[in-house]
Amino acid sequence: MAKGKKYGDTLDSPTNGKSKKSATNAKSNNRDNKFIFNRSNYIYLIVGVLLNVIGFLFMIGGAAENPEDFNASALFSTMRITVSPILILLGYAIIIYSIMKKPKALKTSSQDGEQ
Repeated sequence: MAKGKKYGDTLDSPTNGKSKKSATNAKSNNRDNKFIFNRSNYIYLIVGVLLNVIGFLFMIGGAAENPEDFNASALFSTMRITVSPILILLGYAIIIYSIMKKPKALKTSSQDGEQ
């Protein structure tokens, strides 16, 4: 670029010859769409994390007070063996869904761009 010339003076500018006003509007639109997730994504994410925490808390325990004692009912309880792994897997599934879910605002704008 030659000395003394500014981006707004030539067609080599990043705006490709568009007016400064349209470039400013494009920048403000980018600022408006700053967050990829919306409120529902965060709610699903929090629910998934809470299910994981609850599942891991259900797994805690089963230790004997005396190392000589073995309490099979406490160690192999249905809560620890069945319910807590299901809660943990369900929590991870909800977390993945919350990450992959596209917000409605992005869905409508991407559909408008395709037409």
